[in-house]
Amino acid sequence: MVNVERNGVLDVLLVTGGAGFVGSNLAIGLRDRGLAKRVVALDNLKRRGSELNLPRLQKAGVEFVHGDIRRSEDLAAAGPFGLIVECSAEPSVLAGYEGSPRYVIDTNLVGTVNCLELARQQGAGIVFLSTSRVYPVAALNALALTEAPTRFVLDEAQPLPGVSARGVAETFPLDGVRSLYGATKLCSELLLREYVDMYGLRAIANRCGVIAGPWQMGRVDQGVVALWVARHVYGGRLDYIGYGGVGKQVRDVLHVDDLLRLVAFQATYLDTLKGETFNVGGGIEGSASLQELTALCQEVTGNHIPIGRVAETRPADVPWYVTDYSKVARATGWRPEKDLRAIVTDIHSWIETHREVLRPIFAD
Repeated sequence: MVNVERNGVLDVLLVTGGAGFVGSNLAIGLRDRGLAKRVVALDNLKRRGSELNLPRLQKAGVEFVHGDIRRSEDLAAAGPFGLIVECSAEPSVLAGYEGSPRYVIDTNLVGTVNCLELARQQGAGIVFLSTSRVYPVAALNALALTEAPTRFVLDEAQPLPGVSARGVAETFPLDGVRSLYGATKLCSELLLREYVDMYGLRAIANRCGVIAGPWQMGRVDQGVVALWVARHVYGGRLDYIGYGGVGKQVRDVLHVDDLLRLVAFQATYLDTLKGETFNVGGGIEGSASLQELTALCQEVTGNHIPIGRVAETRPADVPWYVTDYSKVARATGWRPEKDLRAIVTDIHSWIETHREVLRPIFAD
C-alpha cells in the first residue's frame, strides 16, 4: 500500500445514480461508514426497479433527490458537496444501436461534464465510475484464445501489450471503436484528467468490469449475473448468445460490497490518489464463463432451466475480458474478498427474501 494521507470527514457527499444498483449500495455503505455527515442520492428513477431502493435509502439515513445529471440546475439545487461519487450512467453496451444516441451521450458525457463543473465550482472531489468497455472491441477480439471444455482460455503469447494471465491492464491499447457507452465513458475520463491538470481537481477514475450483488435489477444487456440467478429462481428461458451459442465467453465479476470497500478507501485518501485511473474487477480468480455461471446457479438454487443457443454474435460483444487489478492493489492494498459463489449466493438469498416484490422485475 502507498503511503497515503487521510482526509477528514466530509460535510456532504453526493452519489449520482444513487437509486440504482451500484449507487444505492455505495450511498448506504458510505453512510454506514460515517464518511460524511450527510449523504445525498440523486437519481432520475428511469431504470425499472430503482424505485424499490428508495425505502432502503430512507431507512439508512440517505437523503434522496429526484433529479437528472443531464440538467446542471438539478445538481446545483441539490446543494454544496465535498465529494461526488459519480455512478450515473446509461450502462447498456447496446445503447444507441437501434435508435437515437442522445440519451446515452447526454447522460454519460454531458452529465459527467455537469458533475465536473459542479466539483470545480465547489472545490469538491470526484470518484468516477468508468467501465472496462473503454477498451476497443477489435483489440479484445484479437486476443489469442483456446477453447477449453467450459470456457475460452487466454493463450500465454498475445499479439497486444497490456494483457497477461492476470487479465487486461490499464496499458492495453485504446485505439479503435468500443460502442457509444464505452466511448462516452472514455471521453469522460479524458475530460476528468484535464480538470485534474488544469484546476487541481481531486479525482479518480475506476474502470469497472462486471459488478453484481443484491438489488441489481438485471436484464439481458446489463446485470447478467442477477438475471441468471433470477431465471433459475422464477423459471423462464435464457440463451447463450454469440460465439456459436455454447456459453464459453468469459467475464470477471466483482461483488458490489468489494467495490464499496475500495470507493470508501479512495474517498478517504483522495488527496494522495487523485489523477489515477484504475482497472477494478474480480480478476482471474473471480471469472466465469456463462456455462460455469449456469452450473453455479443450478447448484445454489437447486433448479434447472432450459438454455437456448443463439450463434450470432451481438454488436460490441467480446469473447473474453478479465480485469487485471494489480495497479489498484499496489496503490491501495485492496483486492476482492467475495468470490463468485458468494455473489450468486447473496443474490439468491436477496431474491428469495423479496420474491414477490421482485417477481414483476425478473419473471417472464
